[in-house]
Amino acid sequence: MLTVEDFKNGLVLLIDKPLEWTSFQVVNKVRWHIRQKFNLKKIKVGHAGTLDPLASGLLIICTGNFTKKIDEYQGQIKEYTGEITLGATTPSYDMETEVNETFKTEHITDAIVHKTVQQFIGEIDQKPPMFSALKRDGVRLYDMAREGKSIEIPSRKITISEFELTKIELPKVEFRVVCSKGTYIRSLAFDYGKALNSGAYLSKLRRTKIGEFNVENGLEPLEYIEKHLS
Repeated sequence: MLTVEDFKNGLVLLIDKPLEWTSFQVVNKVRWHIRQKFNLKKIKVGHAGTLDPLASGLLIICTGNFTKKIDEYQGQIKEYTGEITLGATTPSYDMETEVNETFKTEHITDAIVHKTVQQFIGEIDQKPPMFSALKRDGVRLYDMAREGKSIEIPSRKITISEFELTKIELPKVEFRVVCSKGTYIRSLAFDYGKALNSGAYLSKLRRTKIGEFNVENGLEPLEYIEKHLS
């Protein structure tokens, strides 16, 4: 049984974030239940790397003194699985927004989708999407994007160490990616579509690993609360 001192001294909680939950909601839910269970006025709780509401998978939650380790965990290599839909784009590069443009896909073959993947392995330049939590002059880019504004976003160096197609049923391709901190899988999907002389958006995403931590060892938020905080 976990004690109040365990949470204060520091724990790493492996949470399997469900679809539609925000990372912030997970942190708030866990923090509230820790405070309720142990009658605490406050306790430090934070996450090591945001997952979009439309993504599921591994979210590392740190408590107490282990919140000092958040930067360390955020910097570790991450693995994702998901699905890219070819032949269309959306402003958010995923399914948060509606399709805004469609493209031909007749020229795309299984051989071409495999070959094009090779362009994205190694250190590459990537532009984050406008629909992101990055800030410009103190304003979140996604807030600007939702107001219809667009600004030039500088590209950044990221590293894709593995990009594997695991299933092809055109116009959908399933993938596994291993990448560095700061990689936007939505941008990878968008750029991949352009490289295919078409368009693409991210239609599914799941984070499976962060460093040595695996989502297989994680619990959904309500499962964790039921097991350790009820």
